[in-house]
Amino acid sequence: MQKIVPNLWYDGNAREAVEYYVSVFSNGRIVGGSKYPESASDGLADFQQELAGKDLTIDFEILGTKFTAINAGPDFKFNESVSFVVPCKDQEEIDYYWEKLSAYPENEQCGWCKDKFGLSWQIVPENMEELMSKPGAFKTMMRQHKIVISEY
Repeated sequence: MQKIVPNLWYDGNAREAVEYYVSVFSNGRIVGGSKYPESASDGLADFQQELAGKDLTIDFEILGTKFTAINAGPDFKFNESVSFVVPCKDQEEIDYYWEKLSAYPENEQCGWCKDKFGLSWQIVPENMEELMSKPGAFKTMMRQHKIVISEY
């Protein structure tokens, strides 16, 4: 059993985000979730009435890792201080994930990209540590947006 489950905060678009992620990752799947109560008598506050019966949480898995997405409002946004690393077997896999997940070119560097929901990803080769041991590797990485293995 996975002891830590990342909980991702969305402003009403958790379902859209989860469906996108499970489409990007070939083994992605939705595994459960919960709904907001239907009425105030069930605990829904007056200011939450527009959420009645809608998704509260959506549990999903990608690449063997379980996540929870929550529709919780506009209070918090993703930033680059948290990212998910996707180790890739080759350039083809790097290119695939980069094409699917990179939505903000101004936020790209060193294999990091940000998706259309604002979540940051690190799309890197499985052997990144080995590549970084080569002369000039740090300089190469710092000038790259998407990692291009052949440049190391």
